Amino acid sequence: MEQLDHVKINFDSNGLWVLNIALAVVMFGVALGISINDFKSLLRQPKPVLVGVLSQFVLLPLLTFLIIVVLKPQPSIALGMMMVAACPGGNISNFMTHLANGNTALSVSLTAFGTLLAILVTPLNFQLYGNLYEPTRHLLKSVELQPFELVKLVLLILGVPLLIGMYVRYKNERIASKISKVLKPLSIVVFVAIVIIAFSKNMDVFNNYIHYVLLIGIGHNFLAILLGFSVAKTFRLSFKNQKTLAIETGIQNSGLGLLLIFTFFSGLGGMAIMAAFWGIWHIISGLMISVLWSCKSPKVVDV
Repeated sequence: MEQLDHVKINFDSNGLWVLNIALAVVMFGVALGISINDFKSLLRQPKPVLVGVLSQFVLLPLLTFLIIVVLKPQPSIALGMMMVAACPGGNISNFMTHLANGNTALSVSLTAFGTLLAILVTPLNFQLYGNLYEPTRHLLKSVELQPFELVKLVLLILGVPLLIGMYVRYKNERIASKISKVLKPLSIVVFVAIVIIAFSKNMDVFNNYIHYVLLIGIGHNFLAILLGFSVAKTFRLSFKNQKTLAIETGIQNSGLGLLLIFTFFSGLGGMAIMAAFWGIWHIISGLMISVLWSCKSPKVVDV
C-alpha cells in the first residue's frame, strides 16, 4: 500500500490546460446566475450564511483532520481528503438544494461568498492541516509546494470567472440567463468528459488502488453531509436551511481539487484517486439525499 504514495496519474500538459479552461468556464457559468443582490442578502440575513461558512470552511477541514488522525490512511490519501475538504462548495449544489426543497437563495449566496473566500481560505486550510499532520508534512516537503502559486491559480480559476460572469449579468441579465442555460450543463459535461478521458488512460492505477479509498471516501462524504445538517440544527436554523447546509457542506468542488493535484502534485496517486472518487460519489449521495428530501413536504418558513 505504501506504493500508493509514489504512484503518478498520467495527465499531459495539454490536458491540464484544457482542464483549467473547462473549470474556469464552469465557474463563469455559475457566476452568470449570481448578482450583487446575493451578497446584499448577507447583510439582511447573515446568520444562515455565516453558519454555512463556519461549517464548510472551519469545521469540515477540522473534522477531516480528526478523521485522518484516527484512521491514519496513507499520507497521499490523507492529502487528498484535506484537499477536498479545503475546496469550496461544488457547482451542482444549487441544483441539488432546489431539488431537495431547500433554500436555493441561501445556496447561491454561499456559492458566491464561498468562492470569494476560497481564493485565500482553500490554500490556507490545505497548508495548515497538511503541515499539522506529520506524514503529510513530509510529503508536502518532497513536492516543494509554493503557497503563492496555489493562491494565484485559485484566483485565476475561481475569482476572475466569478467577477466576469457577475459583470455580464449586471450589464444584461437576459443575455446572461440565456448563456447560463446552455453553458452550465455543457461545461460540466465537457469537464466530466476530460476527467474520464484522463483517468481512462490510468485504469490500471484505479483497478489496483480504488479499494483503498472506497470506504474512506463514502464515510468522509457522509460525515460532511451530517456535519452541515447538525451545525445548522445546533444554531436552530429552519429545516429548509438545515437541508441546504447539509448539501453545501457535503458537495465539494472536487474538480478544483483535481486540478490543483495535477498542477502541483503531478497527479500524486492517492490524492488524485481520492479526489476523483469523491467527485463521483458526492453526485450520487447528493442526488439520493435530494430526492429523499424532495418527497417530503416543505416545512415552515426560513429563519
